[in-house]
Amino acid sequence: MDELRSLLEALAEAGVEFVLVGGLAATAHGSARLTYDVDIVYARTPENMDRLVEALAPHHPYLRGAPPGLPFRWDRRTLENGLNFTLTTDLGALDLLGEIPGGDYDDLLPDTIVVELLGQQVRCLNLRRLIAVKRAAGRPKDFEAISELEAILDEESDLSGR
Repeated sequence: MDELRSLLEALAEAGVEFVLVGGLAATAHGSARLTYDVDIVYARTPENMDRLVEALAPHHPYLRGAPPGLPFRWDRRTLENGLNFTLTTDLGALDLLGEIPGGDYDDLLPDTIVVELLGQQVRCLNLRRLIAVKRAAGRPKDFEAISELEAILDEESDLSGR
């Protein structure tokens, strides 16, 4: 968890605009599942991409699964020419997503909450939207997580009297 904490800290300190999605977002809502990476949807403005490049450059981002030595330049032009990147860094694995099933940063923003996670204040998908996004992704591991997230949602609804 120290690597994930350091990764979130690097992004937050650089002022990167992002929404936490995936397993760590589920953890923020009370999921007991372990995750070993950080999944974020990032704002694709030039200024935010510059902050993202600056935040990660000292931590040697590289394409996860790519053969060692494959040329990879970490800069704003790379981000502009791509959309979704699965990266390894000195701080751990990062799925850097320009969009996901369900939208891009601006589409997701209205359905976010700010949570304290691993010592950082981060913007995270709310529970209902997280469930919808996982359902739209349609991966087996997402369907497994949906059951637990729906149980958490039901429990929250019961507690709030809805």
